[in-house]
Amino acid sequence: MQGFGSVLAGMPFAALLIGPDERIHATNAAAREMLGQGIEGRHFLTALRQPDVLDAIEQTGRDGQARRTTYQTSEGGRDSTFQVHVAHVDAGASARGVLIAFEDLTEREQSAQMRRDFVANVSHELRTPLTALIGFIETLQGPARHDQAAIDRFLAIMGREAARMERLVHDLLSLSRVEGEERIRPREPVDLAGIIGTVMTMLRPLGHERGCPMNFSGGEGYVVPGNADQLQQVFTNLVENAIKYGGQGNCVEITLEHHARDATLRMPAIVASVRDHGPGIDPLHIPRLTERFYRVDTHRSREMGGTGLGLAIVKHIVNRHRGRLRIASEPGQGSTFSVILPRWTG
Repeated sequence: MQGFGSVLAGMPFAALLIGPDERIHATNAAAREMLGQGIEGRHFLTALRQPDVLDAIEQTGRDGQARRTTYQTSEGGRDSTFQVHVAHVDAGASARGVLIAFEDLTEREQSAQMRRDFVANVSHELRTPLTALIGFIETLQGPARHDQAAIDRFLAIMGREAARMERLVHDLLSLSRVEGEERIRPREPVDLAGIIGTVMTMLRPLGHERGCPMNFSGGEGYVVPGNADQLQQVFTNLVENAIKYGGQGNCVEITLEHHARDATLRMPAIVASVRDHGPGIDPLHIPRLTERFYRVDTHRSREMGGTGLGLAIVKHIVNRHRGRLRIASEPGQGSTFSVILPRWTG
């Protein structure tokens, strides 16, 4: 059996060989890391304790038929799922018994769960305005048919709900498009100061409405390799959020800085920061802010017209540009969203 160890070592999965005496005769490094360093020589019943796996091994040992089953662990606080491949091996004296290989499905299972959660969230987000629209249509067709004041009021609400659905569909399409392009790095030179100037011009009416002035500290030479439209989308989202959630009368500060060697990217970089002076965010929420549909305050976010997808889109665009999004906030101290991007080197 000793010569079979080199075969196991070349396998891409954790693998082990159980001999005719029902003891583990050979393992590879991945199997020892997964099941323990001292498993060789032990009876397989003491090393692999899950009933489905044990049944598959015993049945394959009897009839020689290959089988598959699942093996789940929660080692180190991390749930993992493996597909277990069980096969009969008979290579003479060098290897005889049952071969077990563990294919890690954890990331695949997590991706599938994320897709299921995403569909459920989208369904929920669309169902709420649709239910409102259907209810108002039924009312207008019945009791309020001849009540002009009610008609005007309900039509205004229906317009807001329809606009909310339109924003959600727009953001869903935008997120899908960004995710599809994430592996393709954009390389055109983009002037960040020009992008931010355009964003400020677009959002100045909203700033006036909220009594929220915007201050920009930057200049020339802030050029990065990127996609201008997508970077404008990033800063439109960040500045608009700062205006909406920063509090009435508080200013928004936008800064650009050169870093000769950024500690995060380990290369020359430009850091663009958007800071508000609002109520701030509990640090417990910060790691989840870029998750799809995650909201710190669901009711307030919807009142402000948020879809719950803006920061997810920002994250994917920044990732596409091989940058990083850094969020710093404390309750009562405002929030700072910093986008760190590689500097254009020509």
